[in-house]
Amino acid sequence: MAAASSSDSDSGRAESSEASSKWLDAHYDPMANIHTFSACLELADLHGDGEYKLVVGDLGPGGQQPRLKVLKGPTVLSESPLPALPAAAATFLMEQHEPRTPALALASGPCVYVYKNLRPYFKFTLPQLPPNPLEQDLWNQAKEDRIDPLTLKEMLEGIREKAEVPLSVQSLRFLQLELSEMEAFVNQHKSKSIRRQTVITTMTTLKKNLADEDAVSCLVLGTENKELLVLDPEAFTVLAKMSLPSVPVFLEASGQFDVEFRLAAACRNGNIYMLRRDSKRPKYCIELSAQPVGLVRVHKVLVVGSNQDSLHGFTHKGKRLWTVQMPAAILTMNLLEQRSRGLQAVMAGLANGEVRIYRDKALLSVVRTPDAVTSLCFGRYGREDHTLVMTTRGGGLIIKILKRTAVFVEGGGEAGPPPAQAMKLNMPRKTRLYVDQTLREREAGTAMHRAFQADLHLLRLRAARASVQALESSLSPVSATAREPLKLHAVVQGLGPTFKLTLHLQNTSTARPILGLLVCFLYNEGLYALPRAFFKVPLLVPGLNYPLETFVESLSDKGISDIIKVLVLREGQNAPLLSAHISMPGTRVQALVWEDPTCRGATGPVSHNY
Repeated sequence: MAAASSSDSDSGRAESSEASSKWLDAHYDPMANIHTFSACLELADLHGDGEYKLVVGDLGPGGQQPRLKVLKGPTVLSESPLPALPAAAATFLMEQHEPRTPALALASGPCVYVYKNLRPYFKFTLPQLPPNPLEQDLWNQAKEDRIDPLTLKEMLEGIREKAEVPLSVQSLRFLQLELSEMEAFVNQHKSKSIRRQTVITTMTTLKKNLADEDAVSCLVLGTENKELLVLDPEAFTVLAKMSLPSVPVFLEASGQFDVEFRLAAACRNGNIYMLRRDSKRPKYCIELSAQPVGLVRVHKVLVVGSNQDSLHGFTHKGKRLWTVQMPAAILTMNLLEQRSRGLQAVMAGLANGEVRIYRDKALLSVVRTPDAVTSLCFGRYGREDHTLVMTTRGGGLIIKILKRTAVFVEGGGEAGPPPAQAMKLNMPRKTRLYVDQTLREREAGTAMHRAFQADLHLLRLRAARASVQALESSLSPVSATAREPLKLHAVVQGLGPTFKLTLHLQNTSTARPILGLLVCFLYNEGLYALPRAFFKVPLLVPGLNYPLETFVESLSDKGISDIIKVLVLREGQNAPLLSAHISMPGTRVQALVWEDPTCRGATGPVSHNY
């Protein structure tokens, strides 16, 4: 035990020393009073001057009002109050005109607040939903004083339990009141119309028509109403609307809206749904065994963190590629992208105070923090290209800078791809014949494909005709009728000129015996002779194998062989039940036997076939 503990401590010190050699500690403030999660953390060049700032949608714990904070370095540059809890923050380019200043979008409640140069620019509100008609009728009756507040409460509670359409905020607030406060609430709100408003649960960006880094992007919103909305970046109108079976909580987008795109939505029912362009409903579904706590797209792999302390890698069609077990619960996830080295990895903040960085299932680095990390992001901050910003559970702020000489090496005991996979194959040079054939296939590809399809269909037609002919003429060794379930195969033994022919006949039915069968042999009488060419078959008990033996004598002294046909018949029927064609072997042994010259008057060797 002591040896094991010492080895664990040594490995922990090795990992921490390796991480410290890659990262520079730029700033740590345990009293920064920042409480947020990764979706509300964003690094952006808000003024277009190349100075990247940190945007934080602060939740405002302890009864405080939520706030939008902008940090420059370790100091807070500006703060502004928010009317509701923030759901996500994103930066995007709205137009191609100069100056190319990105806009900041912050989703809060039913609205998206858009800022340019840290000033309010536009407010988008989700379209209202139709109210419950029964609820509307009850409030109309209350407006006309036809029902009292107590009856209104009882009927609204019945609607909430049974109706598929949820109640409005006005009705939900009414149901929370005491009996003495109900009448005043009804008198205050009975003249107002019923409004049912949904809220935003998640948000991301999607390139509109170009894949460039500085291209115009659309906002993609996930709502509590189980819908995905794609907004136009200039007019802020709804370009596309898609439905989901459950409420989305995490979103990942790839591609361009005007060309082709994919959306991956992790929902509250524990499933991940894949949507493509022009699809109103999900195309693929990934069923998870636990609730998702994070979703990150690394190249073409979807990395999902679950509340079972594990990371999973999936393709866009739902095939599971790998699974990695974590030493503690996963609190947050985000993408680490180092464009100078072409590296994309996933960062996972754990409850034990570790931040683990994985490329596929290979562990690249472990960063230890004084407190559990609840949000993190990686990117350009200030003038540094590779900065890791983390906030802790206690409200602290940690900023680390990746060294320019740092190189991530697969390690940590995780199995990765074999080294032979990275070796370059010694491919042969392209010959002139190969180039000519490639050009020919490129020019006549359509005609070649049609000829191949025609030959394939012709082959299938001939095979089907041969199969039908074999069934109609009983050429198969297995009976095709359910009334006579029989099976036949033959064995030829011997070197010649006399062969032993054994027919194995079996009744394949489960309980019904078969009686009244005949066996007939058809052969060339000039080549073969059989003692019995026609005989009766005894009663066939189901499941037993009956060997029927006979002898065949070859009459040819030149080694000529032929086919013997075996027919299984039923008395009173002219069509055979079964048939088999037996290819007889030629005579293999030919010996020269010297006889006495005085015997039979022979004066030379005599040839005999055996």
